[in-house]
Amino acid sequence: MLNCSEQTHMHGHMVMKREMDMGIETSPECYASDHAFLHTLAYCMSTHCQDVAVWDLEKYWNMNVAGRHSNQPVPKATYQETLADVITKPNDTLVVGEELNHTMIISDEDYRGSYNAQRMFEKMEGSNERYGIVLLVGGAVIPITFSLLRFIPFPVALITKFNAWLVDPPVFGSRHKTPVAGLFHVPTRGQAFFIFYLVSINVILSAVGYKGSQPNSWYPNVLGSDGQIISYVTNRLGVLSFANIPLLFLYAGRNNVLLWLTNWSHGTFLLLHRWVAWIATLQAVLHSAIYLEIYVHNGTHASEAKLPYWVWGIVATLCMSILLPSSILPIRKNVYEFFLAWHVLLSVFVLVGCLWHILERFGRQWGYENWIYSAIAIWGFERALRLARLARNGIKTAQVTVIDEDYIRVNIEDISGSGHAYLYFPTLTWRMWENHPFSVASTVLSVSDQSGTLNHHRDLEKLGSSSDGSDSDMRREQYQSPTKVGLSFLVRTKTGVTGQLRQRARLPVLVESAYGPHVNLSQYSLLICIAGGVGITACVPFLRAHPGTTKLFWGARSQKIIDAMTPSLGGVEMKSYVGERMNITEVLQRELIENASTAVVLVSGPSEMADEVRGVISELGRQKKGIQVKLIEEAFSW
Repeated sequence: MLNCSEQTHMHGHMVMKREMDMGIETSPECYASDHAFLHTLAYCMSTHCQDVAVWDLEKYWNMNVAGRHSNQPVPKATYQETLADVITKPNDTLVVGEELNHTMIISDEDYRGSYNAQRMFEKMEGSNERYGIVLLVGGAVIPITFSLLRFIPFPVALITKFNAWLVDPPVFGSRHKTPVAGLFHVPTRGQAFFIFYLVSINVILSAVGYKGSQPNSWYPNVLGSDGQIISYVTNRLGVLSFANIPLLFLYAGRNNVLLWLTNWSHGTFLLLHRWVAWIATLQAVLHSAIYLEIYVHNGTHASEAKLPYWVWGIVATLCMSILLPSSILPIRKNVYEFFLAWHVLLSVFVLVGCLWHILERFGRQWGYENWIYSAIAIWGFERALRLARLARNGIKTAQVTVIDEDYIRVNIEDISGSGHAYLYFPTLTWRMWENHPFSVASTVLSVSDQSGTLNHHRDLEKLGSSSDGSDSDMRREQYQSPTKVGLSFLVRTKTGVTGQLRQRARLPVLVESAYGPHVNLSQYSLLICIAGGVGITACVPFLRAHPGTTKLFWGARSQKIIDAMTPSLGGVEMKSYVGERMNITEVLQRELIENASTAVVLVSGPSEMADEVRGVISELGRQKKGIQVKLIEEAFSW
């Protein structure tokens, strides 16, 4: 205790932990200016650090005497100036807990205990920082590295075998898109390998690299002799939980830079987002629970729990714990709009709670806050790109045309794009921020469509791609019918927004586009599309862009939707199944076994259809020699 110390219940920085436990606070300004403290510290350093260079001692003096805050006060004199001011050798030895009011000697025992405490703490914090960086960098770099393998010209037959055994099938059973018991999706084997890495690396980094050192002034008697290691484990869990948070936000965004740099799907990253969320939450809960036990054991919980850093830590941990059960699949599917708003709200509280937990506890001494700043930056970047896409397209008008009792068509003029887009209908509901993804069915609109009648929709890119006579007639018909640039969407109406759309003819719309497929299929001579219902819209960009032979097998509940889309599929060999079940196994076996060329199979439809196609492709790849096929699944992931 110094002359300028104060009695307080506020918690200070770690370097004076024992003093804080006694209810005394010494401010950084007090440390930087107190004559007795500076002289005692300078004399102690000169006697115990004789083999350390003077410049290194000066550096330590400036950075640590008053604390580690970025805006901490500078000691009123340098180390050498202060030491030179110690004229006579001190005779009195400082006793912990007593007032330091003149230059005194630090006993060897107290020095060693303090030295070990600070040295081991800083060593552990350095390890925590490195391990956190390993988590974050590994979670981003490994997907990029594995995706680069696609540029190596491996034989297609070898890739087919590899995918059929190690990538495409579910980890167990035969269902991937169809949820088990309606609660969760079984990951593919390829996804499971990376999930195993994420779990393993977190467990390993949580368990290695610990070392104790006694005597230790911070941990003389905390939960017995293992208390020091327990405290280090708790701190490590907190840091690793923080390091996982930027990865959480990175995986969740639809403007995720990893989507641009890899060939992994948005659905895969959403799956990884949920697994990382479980890991980070478990680490946060353990961090909180162990510290709770430590403070209860020490008898300081009652006072500690009133401090701001403790309260904000509870807020963050509690919100993370609530997010998990409130994000299960039934909730996401049945009340998606509520889930999304609730998810965003609690995520904000998690970030705020984590940030203030650190700032109230440590200030900016150890850089823990940088993990949260990184997460905020990633989230902000993703949201800014959404706004930029919306601003680029401006406010448009959507025209709704009823096809039959199940489907409608939504046309939007004077806008271009491909793949899929997120549509906002601000006048359809008071929740104007809500948006929904829809695949682009056509990029050109017939002028006659604007009168409300169904007509031909065709993509300019597809015209001229075939040389047979029938397609020439179709092209002449298309040129005779005036067209304009725009986007057309086929929508299956259910409840909620899509059900309300059916009741409207025209309404304002904001378009966040374009999010499109970036898979290069030019190396495959045959493209086979298996579509179910409105899933045809996800097939259109691939059918339009593929330079080789294209075949479409389309199952639908209504002939009207097929009639509405058929003119847009000129040049594509198509077989439709209306009101009957497509024999997917027979179709794929016939097309792939009889075809000696390389093929790619794209499936877009109900979950059961996607799982059946995945199973057939994997089985053929494992059992049949000479099969050269790649599977692509286009589906929205909850």
